[in-house]
Amino acid sequence: MAKGASKLPADLVLAGGGVKGIGHVGAITVLEERGYEFQRVAGTSAGAIVGALVASGMTATELREVMMSLDFRSFQDKGPLTRLPLIGAGLSVLFENGIFEGDAVHEWLEGELAKKGIRTFEDLKIRDPKSSLAPNESYRLVVMATDVTRGELIRLPWDYPRYGLDPDKQLVADAVRASMSIPFFFRPVTIHYKGRPSTVVDGGVLSNFPIDAFDRADTAPPRWPTFGVTLVPKLPAGNADLLPLLGIVKHGPIGLLESLVTTMLVGHDQSQLAKPWIAARSIEVDTKKAGIVDFGIKPAAEQQLYQSGRSAAEAFLKTWSWDRYRKRFRLPTTSAPVAA
Repeated sequence: MAKGASKLPADLVLAGGGVKGIGHVGAITVLEERGYEFQRVAGTSAGAIVGALVASGMTATELREVMMSLDFRSFQDKGPLTRLPLIGAGLSVLFENGIFEGDAVHEWLEGELAKKGIRTFEDLKIRDPKSSLAPNESYRLVVMATDVTRGELIRLPWDYPRYGLDPDKQLVADAVRASMSIPFFFRPVTIHYKGRPSTVVDGGVLSNFPIDAFDRADTAPPRWPTFGVTLVPKLPAGNADLLPLLGIVKHGPIGLLESLVTTMLVGHDQSQLAKPWIAARSIEVDTKKAGIVDFGIKPAAEQQLYQSGRSAAEAFLKTWSWDRYRKRFRLPTTSAPVAA
């Protein structure tokens, strides 16, 4: 972007993908280099983590420094049961519904956000009278989680009032921690309402790629584009790239479990990407070099993921035209929803 040129507004949607989230950093870096400035960010799981950092005002340079220096193994915080030899992990899943506590990632994120002066969602509140979003949705960040007790997707902070909670007073790190509760890997989060607990897990169970989070529901023309960044491979070829350990067994109950888990994470979003107006604004990053829970990822593989994100964004922008996109998909006569 030429020095002194005005910024290009855009919304950003980041898919889940565990450690694969490093690919987001590369794509975001290219978008920032091309002059885009993100107004609002939506994300799930790893996308929620990266999205929170972007929403806090972290630049792409800062984001890369933080994410590339992160030792993902530190997120494998074991509770008393998990530390037991041989049977610990199984007992932790059986009695606590997750191998790892999830406190380490919460503490790390809370610290990074604090450096930017962000603690609660009140710090991310925006006032945009031209937006079609409701007043209770006027935040720079929204993350997806799944309430398995109620059997529904929840969008935080938007849906906190349904639990009797004031969105402005909720910790951003709490919402992100809920969004990244990968089933059986991290303990679920519990949200209480009138004495009734709700168990909340990874938003990817119902919406791993919430590309329509900021789409307008009225007939007004969009003001800027929404870019989405996806990380997970398409099925069925990409099954083993999601959870490599499950991919070892192709048949029987373990093979069925693999298909169920991967379909749960990818199926809805794969259907979304089949829609032309979704695919046309989505950057698909090749992340085959790492699994979702590859916490021991090596620096060379991290660099490959980052570069894959860069390459995907560069290829996308070579053919991207906001004017052409609006004419094709965002005129009032089209059936596709309008964004921003």
